[in-house]
Amino acid sequence: MNVLITGGTGFIGSRLALRCLEQGFSVTVLGQVNNETEEQNKELISNKGAKIVLASVTERAKIFESLSDIDIVYHLAAAQHEANVPDQHFWDVNVEGTRNVLEASVSAQVKRFIHGSTIGVYGSALEGSISEQTPLRPDNIYGVTKLEGEKLVLAFEDKLPVVVIRISETYGPGDRRLLKLFKAIKKNSFFMIGDGKNLHHPIYIDDLIDGLLLAATVEVAAGQVFLLAGKEAITTNDMVATIAEQEDTKLRRFRAPLLPFLILATIAETILRPLGIQPPLHRRRMDFFKKSFIFSNEQSLKTLGFSPHYTFKQGVTETARWYAEMGYL
Repeated sequence: MNVLITGGTGFIGSRLALRCLEQGFSVTVLGQVNNETEEQNKELISNKGAKIVLASVTERAKIFESLSDIDIVYHLAAAQHEANVPDQHFWDVNVEGTRNVLEASVSAQVKRFIHGSTIGVYGSALEGSISEQTPLRPDNIYGVTKLEGEKLVLAFEDKLPVVVIRISETYGPGDRRLLKLFKAIKKNSFFMIGDGKNLHHPIYIDDLIDGLLLAATVEVAAGQVFLLAGKEAITTNDMVATIAEQEDTKLRRFRAPLLPFLILATIAETILRPLGIQPPLHRRRMDFFKKSFIFSNEQSLKTLGFSPHYTFKQGVTETARWYAEMGYL
């Protein structure tokens, strides 16, 4: 089986590449190297046997060339965390870049196209369990363009066997985003912003990859949208307490109100973004303390047979072990 993974030098893409290589697939990774982490991921998967194509999904000619003889496409590349670029960048990557990969996939007659979307398409201020049928109200440029990317993918259903996967917060070995939280808790420099009662529904990386592989192989999945979330929802309070327990560290009692930080984040974005400077504090970073989600895996279980195995505590144990092995903690 010949597999192509866009965004393959990122966290999820590189871990998916490793799993596919372990299963004996021929893996081509299309990605970029914009920082040390992506360079490390590139070297890791290259040493394991992946073919690396350094390119953006906006480079149409390279996309078509890379998709020759490919059976399955995992489209994970996205503009996501950049807070120092204009909105057009998100449209160029998340919509037009997706169009490039779709059209190249049609030309190559790939057998399955799995599109990595996001829970960001739901927006915020939602109550109750969220499913694939919940109304979509993205509230930032990332969510807006990812939703447009979803619509574009589904519009290709008559030309290509497509599957859309909405991915919840993902963590585990290979992730450097949650590393910041681990380090802050270990150094006793973390403090809660807000009441910490908002809910997260994170998914451990191995569980997510299980779901992605099922999306590529279950025949009736074609043309459908699926949510992939972890085994349990957990409050921010419980999340940081679990990490503190793993690191044998006591949490600070100090808590800061959320509103002043939201105001500061808005001001920082307003001033720095037009200058092309990444704000040290921005509104999407505050989502960790603000947004609250509980997701239903019912449709993924029924159609894909997807059932996550890792509790957050189990995932934190494995993640902390990897951080220690890498010398990060």
